[in-house]
Amino acid sequence: MKHSIKKQMMGVFIGLMTSLILVLLIINVCFLEPYYIRDKRLQFINMYQHLESMVDDGGFQDENTAVKLVRLAEKNNISFVVEDVNGKRYSNVYDFDMLMNQLTGYLLNQAQKDAEVLERTERYQINQSWDPWNKTDYIDMWGTLDDGSRFLMRSPLESIKESAEISNRFLIGLGSMLMLVGAALVWYLSRRMTTPIQELTALSEKMADLDFDVSYTSGGSNEIGRLGENFNRMSNRLESTISELKRANNRLKKDIEQKEKLEEMRNDFLGNVSHELKTPIALIQGYAEGLKEGVSDDPESRAFYCDVIMDEASKMNQMVKNLLTLNQLEFGDEDIVFERFNLTELIRGVLQSMEILAQQSEAEVIFRQEEPICVWADEFKTEQVVRNYISNAFHHVSGDKIVEVKMQVEDDKVKVSVFNTGTPIPEEDLKHLWDKFYKVDKAHTREYGGNGIGLSIVKAIMESFHQRYGVKNYGNGVEFWFELDVK
Repeated sequence: MKHSIKKQMMGVFIGLMTSLILVLLIINVCFLEPYYIRDKRLQFINMYQHLESMVDDGGFQDENTAVKLVRLAEKNNISFVVEDVNGKRYSNVYDFDMLMNQLTGYLLNQAQKDAEVLERTERYQINQSWDPWNKTDYIDMWGTLDDGSRFLMRSPLESIKESAEISNRFLIGLGSMLMLVGAALVWYLSRRMTTPIQELTALSEKMADLDFDVSYTSGGSNEIGRLGENFNRMSNRLESTISELKRANNRLKKDIEQKEKLEEMRNDFLGNVSHELKTPIALIQGYAEGLKEGVSDDPESRAFYCDVIMDEASKMNQMVKNLLTLNQLEFGDEDIVFERFNLTELIRGVLQSMEILAQQSEAEVIFRQEEPICVWADEFKTEQVVRNYISNAFHHVSGDKIVEVKMQVEDDKVKVSVFNTGTPIPEEDLKHLWDKFYKVDKAHTREYGGNGIGLSIVKAIMESFHQRYGVKNYGNGVEFWFELDVK
């Protein structure tokens, strides 16, 4: 990211370190030498005071005092020469003629005319001058003592300039190393900080897409860790709230539609029941009267009559159950519980429970979906839809005898399709498939016990979900499908 916190932290650190090194270099270049000169002036004045003390105490006759003065001069890198009124000279250097010539030049106002005067009093003067013989700058102090003795003290500036150069090189080298080490440390620390922030960012994006299956896992007891815990609690509450809102919205839609359809559904229900029960009741009545009147004394015939009666009664019982289920769905008597569940696992469970039916129809079942796909719906009613589609596929499969179940996610929805090879459904029958008690092939439907209610139940369930469903013909078979919300 262009404006990531990690890059900003790295930029701020490198900027601060570079600025600090530049400031130190500027201070070294501009202020170190003046500070050294000021300090050297104080050292000269201190030496002058020691010379005055020695004159007051009897001059250089005291050997211990002279030794202390020499050590002080060496400590401060100062060369000196003193000439008393008797012409006797004292110095801390072996060859002091050059110093005496310099002193004489100063006294005669002939030496170092271009020298810069740093301090001047009645008794002494401090100069910064250039020595053409040694080709270096010096700080000189010359003048007279209380007893009339003349003196000259000198200290070179070359050492401070060399020290400044060494210091600058050291600062540049040390600064470069510190920048590398610091950059690595800042990168590591910023990564430690930004990793949980990036996880929270990804978590918030998924929550914005209504995906509440994710949670913050980095942990921690700092502010970011507590923020992650709050995100997890918020995710759980939002998931629960959205589930309640979906249920409330679904109930509201059902209430609006129910009033308009109630009377029509009652009339249709009574008419359909009376129509569908007419045939099995007539068969049961006819075979029962035949048994009573002893139409046949053959035990096998009587057993056949009884089997027909029991079979028709069983079909009537199943039809009544289906009608009650359909009636509850259409009248809205069943409460639909919207929840998030794994649709892949549900379909796999339905296929396993119907293995016997697959074996009886000698069908090859294909279901390649491995990844879990979670949806929002009523899990029990979704299973009814899947079971109806797969059961119909097994009952009508022919030709290559293949039943294939597929799942495809697109635009926040998953499309589930059940395809079976066989004879396509006539076009004129497609629009009536979802009507109650409608049968395309009445003989085949009656053979496996169908009553034309299964697809009507699918229609009622999908409309209660407010989701799309349908059927599509292919050259080698038929595909039934429905959709559910992934988010």
